[in-house]
Amino acid sequence: MLPEREQPAGLPLGTAERRVPGFQRRLQPAGSRGISRQARACRRKFLRLFPGGFRDDEYLELERGYKWATHVDWTETLPRTEFRKLLRDKRYEEITARAVRVEQRARYSMMFSFEKMALRDAVRSTRGARMFAEGLYEFLHGRAAPPSRFERWIETVAALPRKQTRVLTWPLVTVFGFIAQPDFHIFVKPNVTRAAALLYGFELEYRSRPSWEVYSRFLQFAATIRRDLRDLRPRDMIDLQSFMWIQGSEEYRN
Repeated sequence: MLPEREQPAGLPLGTAERRVPGFQRRLQPAGSRGISRQARACRRKFLRLFPGGFRDDEYLELERGYKWATHVDWTETLPRTEFRKLLRDKRYEEITARAVRVEQRARYSMMFSFEKMALRDAVRSTRGARMFAEGLYEFLHGRAAPPSRFERWIETVAALPRKQTRVLTWPLVTVFGFIAQPDFHIFVKPNVTRAAALLYGFELEYRSRPSWEVYSRFLQFAATIRRDLRDLRPRDMIDLQSFMWIQGSEEYRN
């Protein structure tokens, strides 16, 4: 998924037919009425690279496996009850250190190096660590509706202490939600996701400053893909984000 890794892009196009019986029939979705020509082309590309779809062994190795492992790491490192206890004890630096370590332990980092540096600088002070820890808990586990929680999280990230590099980027705003709650939150790499939407024929109405209004369009894009690929049984946002990455990334350009 990530620009820094050096991995093969899966099987060469054209090898899939030799691997999966009935492969040609799978290229067209069941009940494909209403699915655009662009969406069908994206499906064909995905299945040529990964004939087993979202259960393909290479897909699991290259795309899903490490993202799911990072999610599991989060559930063991910063579960809700432990998160709440650390907040109660005002151990803000410990919370931020755990959150950052989970992302850093992923096989392929989900943020660019300048974003990591900006985050490290932002949470170095007690004030920054407290803002981040309290804001992240409210975002993930608060009682408000998702739009309000997301907007408050944006405000928190925007207000974090800044040295040189800006902290408020789409990857930084979305990475922790995606790691912690992949049933709901999606990870946004703007350039790749926009390229995928263009190829898919989906209008994102993108803006560079994060907002719920734009994020909800990313979620709608994911929901559209889930609907169109329902016969391939995508499990969660990890599968849907991986599908977007496969469409829009230079790594899988053909």
